[in-house]
Amino acid sequence: MKKNRVLVTGGAGFIGSHLCDRLLADGNDVICVDNLFTGSKDNIRHLLENPYFEFIRHDVTQPLFVECDQIYNLACPASPKWYQKDPIYTFQTSVYGAMNCLGLAKRTGARILQASTSEIYGDPNIQPQPESYWGNVNTIGIRSCYDEGKRAAETLFFDYHRKHDVDIKVMRIFNTYGPRMDIGDGRVVSNFIVQALRGEDITIYGEGNQTRSFCYVDDLIEGMVRLMNSRDGFTGPVNIGNPGEFTIKKLAEIVIELTGSGSKLVYEPLPSDDPTHRKPLIDLAKKELNWEPHIQLREGLKRTIEYFSKVV
Repeated sequence: MKKNRVLVTGGAGFIGSHLCDRLLADGNDVICVDNLFTGSKDNIRHLLENPYFEFIRHDVTQPLFVECDQIYNLACPASPKWYQKDPIYTFQTSVYGAMNCLGLAKRTGARILQASTSEIYGDPNIQPQPESYWGNVNTIGIRSCYDEGKRAAETLFFDYHRKHDVDIKVMRIFNTYGPRMDIGDGRVVSNFIVQALRGEDITIYGEGNQTRSFCYVDDLIEGMVRLMNSRDGFTGPVNIGNPGEFTIKKLAEIVIELTGSGSKLVYEPLPSDDPTHRKPLIDLAKKELNWEPHIQLREGLKRTIEYFSKVV
């Protein structure tokens, strides 16, 4: 049986490395591309001796010439700490990266999946967010480099689909967590777990009443693979996330409980443009992909805490 040649950009990142694991387990030939700006070779070190895995250090803002059957475009800094570090580069990665990957898909005839984000909804006026919602995004804020970059990438994907008949899939990823999150990436789950394990105060921005929906990485990867292999003509966009909704304060309390930490909660001012709500409507994913998450927050946090307890 012929192996699919699958290209994963951002493949040494948190989500990308788990995707590489899954694709190899499914019998594919995997090409992992990453410039290691936020990714790490440690995430893929266990794969480097696999004869069906290839790592290429490359920046997707530059054209890439390989042969492949499928492309997963995950390349882009995804945490506020990193995408705000060099906002112009973040925007370039989303836009130029999308154009280069789409050009490759056009040349090779590969099906291509864009890892978009729930951040395209901005600070939503609709709860939960359906794919039909156009969003409420500040175009000039400190988060705009990421939010607007991903929105522009979606535009490019659909223009390439309409103009050049490129076979596209677009998924909007909601908050995802799990092993291999960067210990210092500034995301709320990793922040809380690391602070709790170190016995430090847990920092909550604002009053902690803002809500998020947390999807364990294995559930996300299942949805991603199902979308890539979904029926011809179904492009998405489709929300992939866990509709279970928790306040940030509740998340902190659960982390303290599961770690047995003596950490106290401390409060700091809320950053600008921080969304007050984030919850996916996943009816489309259920209908088209027969997908919904199965790992609940407490179980996922236990697995994630176990990982961080070995690296903190």
